[in-house]
Amino acid sequence: MEFGAHLPLMDFGGHPFTLDHLLGYARAAERLGFDTLCVNDHLVFAVPWLDGPTALAAVIEASGRMTLATTVTLVVVRGPVPVAKSLAAIDRLSGGRVLVTAGPGSSAADYHSVGLEFGQRWARLEEAVRTLRVLWGQDAQPFTGRFYSTEGIDLQPRPVQAGGPPIWIGSWGSEAGLRRVARLGDGWLASAYNTTPALFAEALARLGGHLADHGKDPQAFPNSLATMWYYITEDRAEADAILRERVAPSINLPESTLRERLPIGPAGSFAELLGAYQEAGLRRVLLWPVADETRQLEIFREKVATAV
Repeated sequence: MEFGAHLPLMDFGGHPFTLDHLLGYARAAERLGFDTLCVNDHLVFAVPWLDGPTALAAVIEASGRMTLATTVTLVVVRGPVPVAKSLAAIDRLSGGRVLVTAGPGSSAADYHSVGLEFGQRWARLEEAVRTLRVLWGQDAQPFTGRFYSTEGIDLQPRPVQAGGPPIWIGSWGSEAGLRRVARLGDGWLASAYNTTPALFAEALARLGGHLADHGKDPQAFPNSLATMWYYITEDRAEADAILRERVAPSINLPESTLRERLPIGPAGSFAELLGAYQEAGLRRVLLWPVADETRQLEIFREKVATAV
């Protein structure tokens, strides 16, 4: 199993939101051997949220050779042309290290903020992914759909990666979502707080059938689990406080569900959870410490990664 790290863009309480903090975190992740550095995407949220693409660009040099991933990028909310332009620049400036996960996002507020109908998100996503591929040179013929058109657009400079970065599709595991992953994606990104090892294994099996229907090899198709919010402590009272005061107020799920699905507590329990995901077929997990971020990356490497 490979390990990546989310940049700390979300304010769980007292977040500094400084360049020094981002750079220090990125350098620590690279030093500790994480293979991916990634950013989630929201324009407006229940708590302050630093802009993802800007943050990813800011840590290019500090990230070493890590993959720079979006998990997900709001290609519909931002628009496929602006997304293609900014991510092509990051890919070029990083020497071809970008991996894109596209998704519609789950927040109606993001859509309202830019004047789009939330109910159109799925239809727009299908077209937006196709638009990205044309803009990055993967598909030679222009694309014209209901919402987007590439006619007359020659977006230069293009990414370093021929045809552009891989485009994964984010899905929590619904049947429609998995069919969309198989049809549109170069990989599947699931959400840690919206699944369990058993649910992930069941969804992965269903995805395999859909991939075969599209002539794709299920064994070669990559997957990852994002938004694995965590905090390692052997102190149960501290773990309860972190969950109740930092995580639960920001996430629209019951505290009991978050307690079941997120590794906030002992290192041994975290290792057991990751072992179960590994048995379920997970290939990469993207970790997001909710406090004392850099030190928590170190503790993960010392006490959890070695036990998986």
